[in-house]
Amino acid sequence: MCTREILVAVGLFCLFGAGGCAQEAPSLGAPVDVEALAGLDFTVMPDGEGLPEGRGDAVAGAKVYRQQCLACHGESGTGGANDELVGGQGSLATANPKKTIGSYWPYAPTLFDYIRRAMPYPAPGTLSNDELYAVTAYLLYLNDIIDRDTVIDKDSLPAVAMPNRNGFDRAYPSED
Repeated sequence: MCTREILVAVGLFCLFGAGGCAQEAPSLGAPVDVEALAGLDFTVMPDGEGLPEGRGDAVAGAKVYRQQCLACHGESGTGGANDELVGGQGSLATANPKKTIGSYWPYAPTLFDYIRRAMPYPAPGTLSNDELYAVTAYLLYLNDIIDRDTVIDKDSLPAVAMPNRNGFDRAYPSED
């Protein structure tokens, strides 16, 4: 075959042969169950919009932390195999910054959102809203941001003043 015939054959294959294959579904996965999707279809904004019902405090959060978080993040949020969650205040401008909840995280509602979406590592999405609020309160308490007996919920969590709240440039103007 000459080069021209090969190019025509390849062109025809691409036009007709591959076209028929490309229109078939790849048969991967399964259709998404609408009810299952509803459990994941949420957004929590920095101002607290989207926070669910529930409540918790550091005392209850310590229990959740011991059961669900200690293995990865260590006793009291330090010394674990994964990221440290406590400490680092005042270190961001140094040569060795420690980006923790207390030094880096700008908004408490987005901390709740992250924990809700990604933790505990082996089984994200398995904690109840009360457990999520409680472990969030415990982590805020360990970072000296709230008192041990402070109860957080969808109304009080957005009011928590994070130490690095003003440490980021906002993409949109603040309404504060």
